[in-house]
Amino acid sequence: MPIHRFILHNQDIRDASEPVFTAGQAGLLSGWGVFSTVRVVEGVLFAFERHWARMMRDARLLNVEMPGDCGAIIRSVRKLIEANQAPNCTLRIAISRNAGNGWEGAPIGRASDVVALTADLKNWGTGVNLTVQEKGRYSDGEFSGAKILAWAQNLAWAERAKQKGFDEVILLNERGEVAECTSANIFIAKGPQIFTPPLFSGCLAGITRELLLTEVRIPGVEVVEDTITRSGLALADEIFITSTTRDLLPVLTIDGVKVKNTGQVRGPLNAAFRRYLDGYVAERKLGVQTASL
Repeated sequence: MPIHRFILHNQDIRDASEPVFTAGQAGLLSGWGVFSTVRVVEGVLFAFERHWARMMRDARLLNVEMPGDCGAIIRSVRKLIEANQAPNCTLRIAISRNAGNGWEGAPIGRASDVVALTADLKNWGTGVNLTVQEKGRYSDGEFSGAKILAWAQNLAWAERAKQKGFDEVILLNERGEVAECTSANIFIAKGPQIFTPPLFSGCLAGITRELLLTEVRIPGVEVVEDTITRSGLALADEIFITSTTRDLLPVLTIDGVKVKNTGQVRGPLNAAFRRYLDGYVAERKLGVQTASL
């Protein structure tokens, strides 16, 4: 999806056509850094504190120096959103390490760079058709589950899938268990229970996933972590995927086989998630307006 005209480079709003990286930067050459994708609704950065906390965890793991002032980052990002006149958009924010890969250019003077860009929200349609990739995740590695800039494997799998008529890819770990998709978490429903792979499966700790496990509730339905096998997918009453911009998107088929998808659980849970999102946005909009008085 095309990015908007302006980007954020550290504290400066720049035209997207301007050069902002230099040869030798570790983040550019080695994918050494962390990132997150944030939904912007009516100018509010939805669940940004959770995105930032995850980025902080992953940055410590990867020895990437994060900016110390989250509030300053939020203010800069808001300026970017205003510059692009995009109160409802998708925001990508990345912290890219500058040195340490052995291919050093001229000294930059900063341990890391902050880069943010926006794009229009994507229409994901009414459902997705998935295929399966074996050994797509290694769950026992130290960096398993970290959201890092080196994303080429996921992009390659997603591109191949789309060339074959699929929308996304279910990634299995080294034990043949379901981990996640290339850019989404996965859930299955069996009766009133909803299951999603645990973090030790090798999946990313997605923000929508976190909210469904900890904040969003509907009567009589339990959302829990549990191991999901490939054969277990065929026994599910419903399957859906989640990400920052997808909400709870139903799975239509897996490798051409139709998924049952009764809608009895996903529908009400998705409605509850939307209520949570709307409440979050309304509360923060009120806070911003009150602070400006």
